[in-house]
Amino acid sequence: MTRRDEISHGLQTVRDRVDGACREAGRDPGDVTLVVVTKFFPAADVALLAELGVRHVGENRHQEAVDKSAECADLDLVWHFIGGLQSNKAAAVASYADVVESVDRAKVLKGLQRGAHDRGTDLDVLLQVSLDPPGTDGRAGVDAVDLPELAAAVSQHPSLRLRGLMAVAPLGEDPAAAFARLADIRSDFLADHPDATSMSAGMSGDLEAAIHAGATHVRVGSAILGPRPVDK
Repeated sequence: MTRRDEISHGLQTVRDRVDGACREAGRDPGDVTLVVVTKFFPAADVALLAELGVRHVGENRHQEAVDKSAECADLDLVWHFIGGLQSNKAAAVASYADVVESVDRAKVLKGLQRGAHDRGTDLDVLLQVSLDPPGTDGRAGVDAVDLPELAAAVSQHPSLRLRGLMAVAPLGEDPAAAFARLADIRSDFLADHPDATSMSAGMSGDLEAAIHAGATHVRVGSAILGPRPVDK
């Protein structure tokens, strides 16, 4: 089996899972965008994904993302930055990313604005909301109670477009329960930000639960591309 065959098989399996989850939830599969996470995989795999009809790809690490996006500059792709965002790298991330899903504090906004402005384009941003209990080690994301303040800060930057929310289900918790909380948070958020309709949630192991809760984007890597290569 060639690498293209492997990726094609994984991609079709995940697309079938998305379609099945949408049918069960009474949703149109066309309302769910598949973002293929290519962390640690080479640009050659990204090119194969593009051949197979993938348009949205996600990266976690800035240095890998900037190099890979440059290698794939001739492909019609939408690049999602989904990793932890450092304020001193924010402008650089905005120089290639089309969507930044991991905005969790106002400190990164100035850099994102500068990078988007210098690039001459608007940048879509999602606010990463934490579904973990307070005090959890390695906790990422803003508390739901602080979302209004962060959203207001985004509005002060003319090149940033607030598109919605992103979250990760906590380890060890039923993802359906976690995503149900996210759905409630999103409902309240949409009341004040009706255009911020995106909800990025769900990965290889829990995409069905995310779709049932209303996810508009799912971020899938290993179920399509296989086990990640060892990070060297």
